[in-house]
Amino acid sequence: MAARATWKGYLKISLVNIPIKVFPATDAGATLSFNQLHAECRTRIQQKRWCPKCEREVPNTDIVKGYEFEKGRYVVVEDEDVEKVRVQSTRVINLEKFTDDTAIDPIYLERPYYLAPDGDVAKEAFAVMREGMKGKAGIGKVALYGREYLVKVQPRERGLVMYTLRHASEIRSMDAIDELEGLPETVKPGEVKLAEQVIGTFEGDVDFASYRDEYQNGLREIIDAKIEGRDIVAPEVEAPPKVVNLMEALRKSLDSINTSKKKPAATVSRMSIPKKRAGARG
Repeated sequence: MAARATWKGYLKISLVNIPIKVFPATDAGATLSFNQLHAECRTRIQQKRWCPKCEREVPNTDIVKGYEFEKGRYVVVEDEDVEKVRVQSTRVINLEKFTDDTAIDPIYLERPYYLAPDGDVAKEAFAVMREGMKGKAGIGKVALYGREYLVKVQPRERGLVMYTLRHASEIRSMDAIDELEGLPETVKPGEVKLAEQVIGTFEGDVDFASYRDEYQNGLREIIDAKIEGRDIVAPEVEAPPKVVNLMEALRKSLDSINTSKKKPAATVSRMSIPKKRAGARG
């Protein structure tokens, strides 16, 4: 099924304005979701909007948006009031600054979107600016879902990917985490060297397509079993052993890794030697 755009406007770089569409880059439907049911009759619960003062249910047509400026006091904001907010980012993503595409700390990244040209006329300008941005990321703003976001835009495959960014005020300082207090100022070089060796044995390219959500798969198995009237016995999960001696644990890690790497190699080498058939040449 073709992706559906959630925003249309312009990507502005200096004096260049490119008509674009914005598409979600992630699929929320890939995650299992649950409904709330009445345990007695298995009927889905309704969420009713209730006014405690009037003691009655309120229809959607009678609901307005209110901002609490003092305790218990609200100012009503109508849709017409919201329409009066005419910031540039409502229709234009203006990239005001460029940096290396790896320069933004990942902690600021929030949600990814894909950008594509809106119409055939926009395709050439879109492709030219995408190529010109290789290795770079543009920083700008866009108004989405009732608020203005900082965004990072950079080339990806045939298109552009846009990440909404958290503001600096939304990032908590690590100084607020008491558990990080009292960490040792220095560590033993021998332990660090062994740790680097253990980590080094796992280095390699990451293929995200090879990873599966085992939790979601397990939930799906349980749901299917309940539908079919089957019982599922949960496997026992062993608690990880406590690290008493760090050096010993690191050495055992290396030994187990080296042993596991040697076994498959010997098996493959024996299996890969073809037996000669009777009368075969060579």
